[in-house]
Amino acid sequence: MRKSSLALAALAGAALILSPMTASASTPTSSASASATQTLSFRGMTLRIPSSWEVYRDTDRVKVVTGACSKPSAGYFTPKCEAFWIFGPKVIKYGHEGFSAYTPEQPFYPASDVQPCPFNGKDGQVLGKAYAAGLRPVGRGHKADFRGWLGRCVKNSNGRQTATFYQREWFLPKSRILIVDVWDNSWLVDVLKSATWS
Repeated sequence: MRKSSLALAALAGAALILSPMTASASTPTSSASASATQTLSFRGMTLRIPSSWEVYRDTDRVKVVTGACSKPSAGYFTPKCEAFWIFGPKVIKYGHEGFSAYTPEQPFYPASDVQPCPFNGKDGQVLGKAYAAGLRPVGRGHKADFRGWLGRCVKNSNGRQTATFYQREWFLPKSRILIVDVWDNSWLVDVLKSATWS
């Protein structure tokens, strides 16, 4: 979700580069039916997702492209790519700013510098306070520690805010799974509620 407003933020640092994703064998094919789905499994969790969503896997992370995307197989923080991510323990181990281990008390931000705004590569992003916190269902018998963080896109030159976004995170501590969405995908909540487990 995008909104314009004014604000200032200080930005500095060097870029974190993640290796490109490789396309999964389960990448969907087009279907005439709008309700057609495909199955996505990760660490015992199975999601039924629309067949139009594209799945890219790379060891302990999965990128699910849900809309327009300029570089579908690119790593985390790549701008102009409507997607959400599913991460396992290897990624979560370095999931906070400065590469410390992820906990829900701070947003997922595996970097030590300013990363690009989700909407464009010219502006940086700044994550603020959580606007929501609590338990959310991810299938029957599984609750995720949910956090919603307000994000701002800011000009690197002067810190002027150009847009806002919401970074939503579902953390399953026993399963060691983290789901991150910065595009406020309206279908994702229902997809997660309907998850099944093996």
